[in-house]
Amino acid sequence: MSFFALALGSATKNRDNKIIEAFFPTPLLSPATELVAAVKQVVGYTEGNQSIEITPEQCTELAGVFESNGQAASADFAAKAAQSSQPLVVVILASDEKPQTVAEGFLKLQLISHRLAQPHGIVLDGIFGLLHNIAWTNEGPIDLPELADRQIEARLARRALSVDCVDKFPKMVDYIVPAGVRIADTSRVRLGAHVGNGTTVMHEGFINFNAGTTGVSMVEGRISAGVMVGNGSDIGGGASIMGTLSGGGKVVISIGENSLLGANAGLGFPLGDRCTIESGLYVTAGTKVRMLDNSGKEVEVVKARDLAGKSDLLFRRNSQTGIIECLTNKSAVELNSELHSNN
Repeated sequence: MSFFALALGSATKNRDNKIIEAFFPTPLLSPATELVAAVKQVVGYTEGNQSIEITPEQCTELAGVFESNGQAASADFAAKAAQSSQPLVVVILASDEKPQTVAEGFLKLQLISHRLAQPHGIVLDGIFGLLHNIAWTNEGPIDLPELADRQIEARLARRALSVDCVDKFPKMVDYIVPAGVRIADTSRVRLGAHVGNGTTVMHEGFINFNAGTTGVSMVEGRISAGVMVGNGSDIGGGASIMGTLSGGGKVVISIGENSLLGANAGLGFPLGDRCTIESGLYVTAGTKVRMLDNSGKEVEVVKARDLAGKSDLLFRRNSQTGIIECLTNKSAVELNSELHSNN
């Protein structure tokens, strides 16, 4: 029997002994059957998708299991985790289904941010309701009902307790920093974002969970939940892409390769390759667009959704009439190679 995923992690519990977050530095997608069988023997797995809390002794045993099955990174983490006082958890996912526990949800978010899975490539249904707001601090995650007491405790001990944010999703870089990326403000990239090799996220750029880029991109605007941006595409400053949580519905909004969403522009339908939306222009699926031929003559008027996924298009607003027009895009976007040197 093949399994979907396997991971060993450390967790944070609240005072009710419930896991509120989990860290999986070496998650495995489609783990070898022999490895899963050996892990099952150690942790007492039965069937289905399970999150199993384990002891340091079991973690030490798992270090040997990972080592003998060629998973050196997992073995190294297991050996170190066995010496920690942090709660330890093993998540075994027999199949890709709606997450049922906080640990499962955090594992799936980390599978995406580790680039082991693509947004929309795994089931995240219900994760927004599964997770709850946490205070993410310089002393780690704190359950909100416990925050006031921890703040008092810190003050009386003359210790600084800084709350970075209160959110369901922490920032990605506290769990994983993917290779080949540059992120100017790390708080603006949530865990569960897929940040492609070569992507630069500038100070005002934002990437939500279950969204991101596939390769080289310049992100100065907002990539909302559910949105994917293709290799070589540029999201201009202040630009926004309508996501599945912000009015886009169930339609997967995406941008193809070598396309440009201009500064302060917006997009509400799937855009193809080598397309441009001029600065300041927001085009939703229902926007009426006047199609022009190569001579500038009107051919027909369509809704933008009828152009979904089509390539080599330039969208602009006529400066005299205010009508939104679409014509052939004669030049593809060429990103500044120096800006994308992340080494």
